[in-house]
Amino acid sequence: MPEMSFLQDLLVLFGLGTAAVVAFHRLNLPPVLGFLITGVICGPFGFKLVDDSLAIETLAEIGLVLLLFTIGIEFSVKTFFRLRKFLLIAGGLQVAATVAAGAVLTHFTGLSWASAAFIGMLVSLSSTAIVLRLLEYRGDIDSAYGRSALSILIFQDLCIVPMVLITPFLGGQGGSFVDVALLTGKALIFLVLAATVARYLVPWLLNQVARTKKREAFVLSIILICLGTATATSHFGLSMALGAFIAGLIISESKYNHQALGEIVPFREVFNCLVFVSIGMLFDIRILLANPVTVILGLLLVIAVKAAIGAAVTGLMGNSLRVALLTGFSISQISEFSFVLAKVGLNVGLLDAQTNQLFLAVAILSMFMTPASLSGGGKLAQLLERVLPLWLAGNSKEPQERSEAMNDHVIIVGFGLGGRNLAAALADVGVSFTVIEHDPQIVRDEKAKGTAIMYGDASRQEVLMHAGVDNARVLALTLSHSETVLRSAEMARRINPGLHIIARAEYMEEVEPLIAVGTQEVIPEEFVGSVEMTSRVLQNYLLPRDVIERCVQRLKNEQGQAWLALYEANRPGDGLPCIPCDLAVEVRRIPTGSLLVGKNLLDTGLRPKTGVTVVAIQRADGSIVLNPKWDDQLQAGDSVILLGHRQQFALAAEFFANADIPPAPSGSAGAPVCPAQPVDEPDHPGDSEAK
Repeated sequence: MPEMSFLQDLLVLFGLGTAAVVAFHRLNLPPVLGFLITGVICGPFGFKLVDDSLAIETLAEIGLVLLLFTIGIEFSVKTFFRLRKFLLIAGGLQVAATVAAGAVLTHFTGLSWASAAFIGMLVSLSSTAIVLRLLEYRGDIDSAYGRSALSILIFQDLCIVPMVLITPFLGGQGGSFVDVALLTGKALIFLVLAATVARYLVPWLLNQVARTKKREAFVLSIILICLGTATATSHFGLSMALGAFIAGLIISESKYNHQALGEIVPFREVFNCLVFVSIGMLFDIRILLANPVTVILGLLLVIAVKAAIGAAVTGLMGNSLRVALLTGFSISQISEFSFVLAKVGLNVGLLDAQTNQLFLAVAILSMFMTPASLSGGGKLAQLLERVLPLWLAGNSKEPQERSEAMNDHVIIVGFGLGGRNLAAALADVGVSFTVIEHDPQIVRDEKAKGTAIMYGDASRQEVLMHAGVDNARVLALTLSHSETVLRSAEMARRINPGLHIIARAEYMEEVEPLIAVGTQEVIPEEFVGSVEMTSRVLQNYLLPRDVIERCVQRLKNEQGQAWLALYEANRPGDGLPCIPCDLAVEVRRIPTGSLLVGKNLLDTGLRPKTGVTVVAIQRADGSIVLNPKWDDQLQAGDSVILLGHRQQFALAAEFFANADIPPAPSGSAGAPVCPAQPVDEPDHPGDSEAK
């Protein structure tokens, strides 16, 4: 029975695919490569384990449609307009330069200019599916080079339509330029009409379906919109994938975008497995064995040329050398859409069977090489950053001048939501700060607002020195990219051993490496979120506050013991063992009307009642009393520097409550400044509330 044969084919593919993904995961490689290997093994040029490869290819086409649909939902129209300048300029330059370079290089092999230009078009496209999977696997999809690569990839996907229209013309079967222009015009008119209708029809349709509160109806409506738009575009000479991308963009602007994405992702993963399996089935190992030099030389040329062009256009848009190189190497492979375009070229005579097979071998091997190429690009960037001057490595027109007046300030690395919130708080209290950001657009926008911000990679010594790291008090690493955070912390610690480094980490496993390079405080969002989740759930059961706090404190203490062990293992050898690991410093301001006003330190009872020690007092006029005596009186507006445990600080808080807080003393930094002389903070991090 043919049905049973097809089911057996799927069983073989999914079985081998699962085994390959598990094996590649243990090798720390993306699962996409496992799917490609599965296709090579099962294909007609492998062990021929699949009988109905045509049915698999049909399902793979659906997988491509669903992939572009989810990309459209995640990308959104707002993101498109925000990145439109880079997308259009950098993407246009990359495609044009790659087509030209590919045409020139292949023309010298004896191909006609038409065939050479067509191969240039094939090579200019990069694999959106592989790059997205690789960025997600590395956690870099929101990084500067991740956004740059995604912008170029989106432009390439948009270019598939005109390339399909031009291909018959190059093969002498497309009529005149007028015919091509008319077909292109019809396609554009259809896109405008489809987008206009869908913008008003889709929200109404989804709203009606959502009212039923039936998941089945919602899932079917989403698939209907995706496949319906894709099918409609194909009838007007456009690719189904582009139609699916447009449908995704439309849904991204509705309030149902997250639900739609969640429902479609399981389908996408299944069909994407078949996409790369079907690509792997095209690989004929005999071509590689018969023409090893030609295939390997072609592979190296494709990777080198595409990486160089991608890096050049990214650098021209104002990005650093590191971002440019990573962007170039991330898009250095050939796209899965190139196989679709190659079929069109084969039908119109632009490719012969032998050239097509050589192209397929080079294209599939370039996909295999993507993880290695990206890793090599990162290492090349590190090497060039060491040997090139700062202004060249940072791709800035001239070195940024250092502000010698900057002292005792905070350096904020990364100006996302966390960096912006921190900068706003520092500005409110009058603490000076400077920001290091690697996104040139953010730097330009913030400089126009007057923000103290500079462009650069904080893992570079020169960039940190320009930010005054040797005179700074705190380095706040708010980035989400773990590798950059780790390298920045390590470099900053080398330059300024007395710097207090606070770093953000997404996961618990990132904590230990950061502590090992000298980070005093690490805020793992995974743990902080779990503590807050525990607290909120317990509150919902109306448990007493002391019970909730006891449970939360138990979580912190249990996790804190592991952290303290890490700090103890990596602390400097001359640390003071007599100081407890959880000792910390806190500043409290005495409000008008406080019970402490007019009392000396002995009469306040702070020490016997709470256990905290007053190590310094900053008066309202800005003067500082170091190591105050028992008879020093406290006044309204004084800022009191306390030494103790966090639990003791909680007990002392009630002494400083109840009244209007006076403004910060003139001439001071707003928040009281505790000099290093009165007390040296222990070399341990303390179990701060952030942890």
